[in-house]
Order: sequence, then structure tokens, then C-alpha cells
Amino acid sequence: MICKVPVLPRRSRRNHYDRNVAVSTPVVADEEPTLAQPAGGASRWLPWLGPLAVTLIGGLLRFIQLGRPDKIVFDETYYIKDALALLRFGHEVNAVDGADQLLLDSNGDPWSVPLFLDSASFIVHPPIGKWTIALGELTFGATPFGWRFMVALLGTLSVLLLARAVWLLTDNWVWGSVAGLLLAIDGMAIVMSRTAVLDGVLAFFVLAAFLALVKDRLWVRARDLPVSAWSWWRPYRYVAGIMLGLACAVKWSGLWYLVAFGLMTVLWEVGRRYRAGVSGLVTLIKDGLPAIVAIVAVAVVVYLLSWAGWFAGDGGYNRDWAGDGPLAALQSLLHYHSEMWNFHTTLTSEHSYQSPAWGWLIQARPTSFFFESFGSDACHSGTCAQEVIALGNPIIWWAAILALLHQTWRWFAVRDWRSGAVVLGVVAGWAPWLLYPDRTIFAFYSVVLVPFSIAALTLSLMQISNGRMPASRPDSGRVLRLVIVALFLLGCVVLSWYFYPIWSGTVIDNADWSSRMWFSSWV
Repeated sequence: MICKVPVLPRRSRRNHYDRNVAVSTPVVADEEPTLAQPAGGASRWLPWLGPLAVTLIGGLLRFIQLGRPDKIVFDETYYIKDALALLRFGHEVNAVDGADQLLLDSNGDPWSVPLFLDSASFIVHPPIGKWTIALGELTFGATPFGWRFMVALLGTLSVLLLARAVWLLTDNWVWGSVAGLLLAIDGMAIVMSRTAVLDGVLAFFVLAAFLALVKDRLWVRARDLPVSAWSWWRPYRYVAGIMLGLACAVKWSGLWYLVAFGLMTVLWEVGRRYRAGVSGLVTLIKDGLPAIVAIVAVAVVVYLLSWAGWFAGDGGYNRDWAGDGPLAALQSLLHYHSEMWNFHTTLTSEHSYQSPAWGWLIQARPTSFFFESFGSDACHSGTCAQEVIALGNPIIWWAAILALLHQTWRWFAVRDWRSGAVVLGVVAGWAPWLLYPDRTIFAFYSVVLVPFSIAALTLSLMQISNGRMPASRPDSGRVLRLVIVALFLLGCVVLSWYFYPIWSGTVIDNADWSSRMWFSSWV
């Protein structure tokens, strides 16, 4: 007797291969997440308690004593004054000699002191990051708390964004909360949220774009959009385009994420349509063009709008280089950008804390933003130390390296799209800097890839806890694996508690500070 094997209809066949990463990995967490209808009543909101709780923890670690140290630290000296100039003139202006001390002595009122000259300032980063800092100065005054407020707020919200993104990736709010907790307590993320520099703002917009694209993928599959249709109306893609435009308007390194995430979302759609029998060429046309409009074109418009203050006046640097008129203004801006590009590609001045990109993940040379050592009877050795150092939690960072290797393997061997997404987020924020081994760059640039490293670590922890046992067999080692994961997380929390004083500028005994300098390259 011949047994006929039923052939799945095209739609069923597509959903089968789209929802299952590998037949040999029969765990719920590896299935394609779905945007299921939320339960009604209180149960709809209960899962949010975990992400909100870790966000609260992140906020406390970022906002407690945010004004400490009561000094201008590291590159704050550039951005806090540029932010004030944007508020007053709409464009950056050169500051007078000794402006830092004048600002500290102004008691939060920068307009009470002669802070600026009449000449426009040549700046090397677009305006949005400085406008962000300016919002805090406008609300709370030009004080350390004021100029750090918005950066701390975005750093806190980044915890919630990551928790939600991993929640969607795993279809499990617990693992989303784990990812949020790790970001909340990581030292690099904490320091870059407590310092008025641009990279923490960049990280927020990049992470927001990533979350939007994950939502877009699930939105498309939840609605089972026809594979033969054009993809013009994808609302989350437009959100991602706005966020990526803002990222590029903070620092040009956001451009790498514009390229990487744009390709990622198109390849996701290529895979969806290919599994339904639609050729890759048709997909590239019907999805590639709408993606260019929703992401690239929107990002370009947002980037140009970020220069509105420079366009509106006539005193900005190089504003009248090509003459008057809208077209001349664009030509002037293009020339300005060529000078900025020349600065970025030729910067090779030596700095004691510069760090080539190859050493970022292992934290070979973290950046010290502030350090003071002084004699005091308040410290038992008679000498106190106070430091702010952009150093990640070593357990989280070194474990994340192993997790990235693991997720890279899963990306290619198991074809897990989640693994590919988080690995791409790390590669886009790290690999381009490997092309500039001689340029003066710093390890704190890596804050933009921290959420993706933590997402990779969380996925690996989830897969460790789930194991690979078939559902029909009891998994006697599950409890042990959960205990191991819990102990790992506890170790991360304890180590963050240990390092927090040198992340937050807390005054400690010099011997206690020295005990936290595990390697000579950290000093």
C-alpha cells in the first residue's frame, strides 16, 4: 500500500518554515514570536512590571547624585557650551577663554556671564545630541545636573527599550527583564548616561530604531500581508527611519546602523517572500524601494531638519560660503560637511586614553573621564580618590564575547534570525572602527553596541536554561541550569555594586580605588 504524504498549502508551508528555527531545537523560546492579542484586564499589564522595575533600577543608578562630580568632565567641555550656544543663537559659537570656570561660577545662569565671542564655531558633530543636552540646561539651568539630565533620561529609557526588544525577540517578558537589568547595572551604560557627551544619545536612537524594526517584522507576520503586494505602508519602518535620521544627526557613526538595519529589514522580507515562492528579484523591487523611502529618505529629511538652526540664521560657520538662496545654503552645508569629514579622517593626535577598536570588547583601555586624589581624614589611609571611568561590568562584557560567538554560530548553523539581528547590531557599532587603527578613538564609543551585546548574552542565557531536551523526555538538569543562570546574574549585580563608586564619582579611600584597578591599562 502506498501512503501519500499530504502537501501543505503554500500559506501553511510558509508559516511552518517561518515559525520554526530548527526541528532539532524544540523549545518555545526559539519559535517565531507573534503579536498575539493581549489579555484583558490587569493581566494585560502585569508582564510590564518586570521591564518597568528594571527601568526604575536603571533610573536610580543614573539619577542619584547626577550632579557629582560638580565639575566639567572630559568632553563635556565642548558639548555643554555648544548646547547653550544653540539655545541662544541657533548655531554653535566660540566661547571665551576660561568659559568652563565662568559657567561653573554662574550658579546655573549662563547669560549672567560673558560666555561667548562673536565668531561662529567650527564643530565636527551634527546638532541633535547638543540640542538634547540643551533641553536639560533650559529646564534645570546650566549646572552639572542640568546638562546631564537629558542624557540620564535617555539612558534610563534605553533600559526599557532593550527590555521590550528582547521581550519581543523571545516572546517572554522575563528574558526581556533580564536584558533590561543587565543594561541597567552595566558600568559603561551608567557612565555614558551620567555624562553630557553624545554617545549615550546616539545609543538611544539606534536602540529605538532596532525596536521599531523588530516590531515591523512581527507586525507584518501578524497581519499575514500578501507576499505579492508592495510594502509601502509599514508604520514601524517610518519610525525606524526617523530614529536612524536622529542617530546620524547626533554622530555620523549612526550611518553604519542606517545601512545595516536597512539591509536587515529587507533581507527579512526577502526570506518571508522566498519561503512563499516569490523570487528574490521581485522582493528586492517590491520591498527594497519602499524600504529606501521609509528608512533612508526619511532619515535624510530628518538629518537636514536637524540643521534648521544653522539654515535659519546667517551667522553659522560656513553659512554663506556659496552665497545666498536655498540652493547655495545646501552647497554651503555640503562644503561644511567636507571639512568635518576631513577632520574625522585625519585626527591622529595622541591621547593618553585612546583605544583601538580591537580592544573595546575586552576593555583593554577604558576611558577615565574624571579623577582626583586628595588628602583627607575622611579616608582611613589619609588619601581619598574620586573617579568616573567608562568601564563596563567585566562579567557582563567578557561573558558577552562568548555569547556573541554562540549567537554567530546560531545565526549561520540554526538560521535564527534573532541571533543575526543582535550580532549585526554589535558589528555595525564596532567593525567600522577597525578600519581606522591610527585614528584617535576611545573605548566609550562602544556604548552604542552594549545593548546588542547584552541582547546576545540574554539569548544565550535563555538557551542555556531551556536546554535541548525533547519535550517528551523529562529534563532533570533544568533546575540546575536555572540555578547557574541565577548565580551568574547575582554575580553581575554584586560586581556592579563593587564598581559603582568609580562609575559615579563617589569619594572612596585611595586603597579601595586601587583595588578596583584590576589591570595597569585601567589606570
